Amino acid sequence: MSTILVIEDEAFLRTDLVDYLCLHGYEAVGVETAAAMQAVLDTPWRPNVIILDIALPDGNGFNIARRLRETDDAGIIMLTAHGDAESRVRGFESGADIYLVKNTSLREILAAVQSLLRRLPRRDGETKAGREWVLDNAAWQLVSPEGKHIRLTATERDFLSVLIESAGNPCSREMLYGRLATRQTPFDNRHLDAVVSRLRRKIENEIGTETPIRSTYGIGYSFSAPARIKLGG
Repeated sequence: MSTILVIEDEAFLRTDLVDYLCLHGYEAVGVETAAAMQAVLDTPWRPNVIILDIALPDGNGFNIARRLRETDDAGIIMLTAHGDAESRVRGFESGADIYLVKNTSLREILAAVQSLLRRLPRRDGETKAGREWVLDNAAWQLVSPEGKHIRLTATERDFLSVLIESAGNPCSREMLYGRLATRQTPFDNRHLDAVVSRLRRKIENEIGTETPIRSTYGIGYSFSAPARIKLGG
């Protein structure tokens, strides 16, 4: 699970950010001062992303970001009321990966976090399993590497099961027809493509990026990312 440290002295905003990020599958911790941030960083817990305000009661965000860049490999998102061009330039020069102003919606901040996590290199000790998709058959959900949960229909779940079982190899349309058809619902090209189109839109709307469901011309479909199936609860 990706970890996020929020340094923000506005209590309502800090609470909203932490709650929203946790709701979307991240482990988020919020603190209000630079000293509290350092206390967290001195523990074994390591954030993948740091969301940093500029104007803190005991520190300047530009200076803090510069020091973080010397000692930590976490991604840095500056979230501040200073939206002028000079402040943005200073933010990037001090080491911020992304610079946002405080009227940015929670959904946009979440998208920025997800985008930054995809660009960050994997740390030593972070296994491939931490970056894989998980099909939770019992809960009828697909879980993205960032911890996003996408609810599935029975047909979508069965379709993904076939793809993931094939470990990245293309699954023929005929194989998929056989697995998805029922006595009441026969499957053909039109039905299959409709299922795939709907599922792609659902995943992309939830995670904000392209899905790993790939079309293989003349054959069928494959799942191009590392993935596993979780059978139990």
